[in-house]
Amino acid sequence: MLYTVLSLYLFTDETTILPKGGGPSTNRPKRSHHQPGWVRGHQKDGGDYSKEMPKYITAGGFARARAAEVKAMLKAVTKRPASCHVFETLPKHMRRRAMSHNTKRLPRRLRLMAMKLKKKEQTRSKSRKARRRHGNLLLEFNRRQRKNIWLETHIWHAKRFHMVKKWGYCLGDRPTYKCYRPCYRAMSSHCLLQDLSYYCCIELQGEEDRLLTGLSQWCVFSGPTFAAALCLSGRRQGSVVVYRAGQYPSQPLGPVTFLWRPRTQGSTHRQLWIWAHPTLKQVLSSINAVVPVVVPEPSPAEVTPTVDSEPKPKTTPGAKRKRSSKDQSGPPAKKILGDGTRSPTTPVTWKSNVTCLICCLMCCSDLTMEIIRYRLIGPQSHTVITEAFEAATSCDPSSLWWPEHCKDENKMHLHQQQADVFHLLKGIFSTAELPPGTILGLTVDDPRLTLPTKKVKALPCVKQVDEEKRRELVLSGVSEHCCQSFLWDRSVRDNVIDNKISEQELNRMRSEVLVPGSRLPVPPQGRVPVLLVHQPGKQVGHEMSSWGAGWDLLLPKGWGMAFWVPLVYRGVRIGGLNMSLKHSQNKSAPHFPHDYPDCPAGVHFQEEQEAELLDKFKRRPPAKRTNYIKHGCLAPFCCPWQQLAEEWEHITREGGEEREGAGRSRTTTEADTVMEGEVATPRQDVTMTMAQRFTVLRNRKSLRLLSGWCKPTTSKGQRACRLRPPPPSLDLSAVKSFLTSHRMTLVWVRLSLLSGGKPELHGIVCVPTSEDLKQLKAPGAVGPQEPPHKDHFKSRIKRKKSSKKAAAPSLPSDKTVEKETELSSASDPNIPITSSSPLDLVLGLWPDPLPSVASHCSRLTLGWVTQGDFSLSAGCGEALGFVSVPGLLNTLQNQPMEHRGTVLLRNPTSLQYRFAKINIEV
Repeated sequence: MLYTVLSLYLFTDETTILPKGGGPSTNRPKRSHHQPGWVRGHQKDGGDYSKEMPKYITAGGFARARAAEVKAMLKAVTKRPASCHVFETLPKHMRRRAMSHNTKRLPRRLRLMAMKLKKKEQTRSKSRKARRRHGNLLLEFNRRQRKNIWLETHIWHAKRFHMVKKWGYCLGDRPTYKCYRPCYRAMSSHCLLQDLSYYCCIELQGEEDRLLTGLSQWCVFSGPTFAAALCLSGRRQGSVVVYRAGQYPSQPLGPVTFLWRPRTQGSTHRQLWIWAHPTLKQVLSSINAVVPVVVPEPSPAEVTPTVDSEPKPKTTPGAKRKRSSKDQSGPPAKKILGDGTRSPTTPVTWKSNVTCLICCLMCCSDLTMEIIRYRLIGPQSHTVITEAFEAATSCDPSSLWWPEHCKDENKMHLHQQQADVFHLLKGIFSTAELPPGTILGLTVDDPRLTLPTKKVKALPCVKQVDEEKRRELVLSGVSEHCCQSFLWDRSVRDNVIDNKISEQELNRMRSEVLVPGSRLPVPPQGRVPVLLVHQPGKQVGHEMSSWGAGWDLLLPKGWGMAFWVPLVYRGVRIGGLNMSLKHSQNKSAPHFPHDYPDCPAGVHFQEEQEAELLDKFKRRPPAKRTNYIKHGCLAPFCCPWQQLAEEWEHITREGGEEREGAGRSRTTTEADTVMEGEVATPRQDVTMTMAQRFTVLRNRKSLRLLSGWCKPTTSKGQRACRLRPPPPSLDLSAVKSFLTSHRMTLVWVRLSLLSGGKPELHGIVCVPTSEDLKQLKAPGAVGPQEPPHKDHFKSRIKRKKSSKKAAAPSLPSDKTVEKETELSSASDPNIPITSSSPLDLVLGLWPDPLPSVASHCSRLTLGWVTQGDFSLSAGCGEALGFVSVPGLLNTLQNQPMEHRGTVLLRNPTSLQYRFAKINIEV
């Protein structure tokens, strides 16, 4: 065959024809494309190569070259492409559809290759039964947790909730079924359950004096600190807003809660747990300025969930990631405990040996996901807890932790006192009766042993208890020695995790019970230490005191579902992240990080929210979008707090009364031309000269004074609330002295609509004129309307679209854009001069930089709304937000006493103003 191919090449290929003449010549002139002759390949200029053809060839080299070509040709014919099947290599007259299913119909020479291909395809997709095996499921779940950590209740939530990925976790946002009103009823009359295990927990250990000295740098000396007397003794939970060391009040970090371990006799060593939002975990690295302990970020290798150090089984390139049923030699799949970045029994701990501000040796441990935290909200939270759990009983001695503690009479006496206090909770009518922040340590039996056969709603049943003890519990709370808990000891937590009873063992015990549904005997390893922390609920204002009170349940890791299911079986409602926001809204409390615009986490959240809302706005067709320029809304997706504070500081400095009177007398046309033209040098100069950043007023003394000046009323604004100490008169001297230290300051307020309406996110809070207040006296007064504004950028956007269609597909240069901007500004003098190009304009949105946010509309702007909805508790629309302190004082000073504290509220998508009453709750 090779001889035949060589013969064909020798007698038919043009390369074998040798020209006449002598040997090879290297200086042959280039032949033009008009001259005939041999040309190898395609030349751009139509000529041949500069090198001349050889006069002779070598037989051996020529045969080897032709043999390589023949080999490549045969390989290309016999090799099957990756995308086709084996039967496609057959001639068309031999192909049958049945060959793709039955390999025996193929010729014998192709059966082996077809069987290998079919076997490879079968290994890619196993049956559902194989995929749902316990080991394969765990391996798949562990792989899916590499980027976002799962809570122990993740699978339970994933079947019933819309899941979102936030802060490095996969959390439940809202349920798939409608339950907004049922969840509110649960918080108001029964119980709502939430999983807060994603909160980060930092443990500090050291000398008591050194800890207080270092932690005092974080707090405000005039407010609550870590050294509060009740919190120091370990009887109460404390909460405080922490700041960077020595930077109060300009650089807050965020709110934290903390627990002190009760003192032990003759020891000055203390233990402290600090609970913070997950966004604060990275910010808490600023502890290096006070405490020389830094919480480092885990390396990429540590982020991958690993629960053991055993080598992983080797996998072939074509095999699946999951374990096959035949491979039984590898290590079994294990469930991830904790955050998956550490061994189940090895915590992340750092020790400091550097001398800093506190000059001591400290130890800092990261207990995130090591301690599970459940929150029960509602007046019957104590009823659910007392029905779901039972205090542990003594047992026979063994090697476990609880039998060892049973040998000590003092420890058993303490446990009996804690059990008595726990039984006293059954005689309390509402959870709100207890002192705020009460802590109770307890050891309970495994709640799975007393799990009911079906869901039963826990109802209040006030039993006959000692009235004197109950009254003492309500007035004084839990004694200090009853706050002790074995949950503080790491060795006890590890013992409880390692000796947990498996579900298989529990099912076996249930099958051996003579009477189905009866209580199972408690094994020695069925005792769990817990901590019950009381949550006070609403603590500000004059209405709905203690609304939303409940309990926080702290557990060791690995016991999440063992306590979650018994609580669900007691008829509680389950809430997600959305209900946490609604809970804060009904309490009139700021929610972190939504309502902390002066914190780094709040700034980051506002940027993310703005990008999300802007992307949602751009996805709608242009004809279906709201034109916020015509509605007079400069920032519909964000709140420029810094610009608002700077403008009001400038207004109060130059005289707010004259500017306010001029602003009220302007018409809509003048406001569009003059006010928008004020974006020029004066505002920019003020912004450049003022380097001070705005702050949020959190001083309680100043808040009480400002609240009295606002004349607080009920939630619907119907009647005034009684104030025991009357506030001083609101005169010019009092305002000047107050503004001396609160010029660039915002204040958290609650707004109650006096008429119908539902406030929305980023609603505008404005100052009413004297004519508006006269309309308030008329029956059925709704409020004034904002005159429509003119969209100056609409013509520019249309011109840009028409120029795009007529011009070439290439983008215009910078000179063309500048020339187009100059021409458009010259043709329409009412268009404000901005630095943005026509390519950056979005229909219906103001480009950067923004004009004056305080005087853009016909009414002066005081602030914006951060939370707004119809309040089921108040029966009217309520909003929460921030307003400028100088602007608020200027407004209160110019209002009569009967209308003091009345403002206007307008949604971004509406021109209708509505009257609202402003309240500052302390």
